[in-house]
Amino acid sequence: MRVTNAVATRKRRKKLLKLAKGYYQRRKNVFRLAKPTVMRALRFATRDRKVRKREFRRLWILRLNAFLREKGISYSKFINELKKNNILLDRKVLADLAVNEPQALEAILKEVNLV
Repeated sequence: MRVTNAVATRKRRKKLLKLAKGYYQRRKNVFRLAKPTVMRALRFATRDRKVRKREFRRLWILRLNAFLREKGISYSKFINELKKNNILLDRKVLADLAVNEPQALEAILKEVNLV
């Protein structure tokens, strides 16, 4: 008697086709087309989770630098002074202060003697 593992195969295929939901044309419902597309999408998702962290850090530095340049201070000098004065605020918080609470960031500038 020939034994097939149809239940497991169907389950595996349904799981992959569920991931292909929303794809265009036959990629969403033909396993042979959906499989490489989903695998590629999963690779991009893995890569881009790391890229997102880089992009946000760049954005925070950009916002903070724009605020500091208006005050005539370079970004690198500011970060150096923060480290010297043992102020442990990260770039995300500093950028948020620069955008939403500029007077709070100016108080930090006074604290590190840059203004």
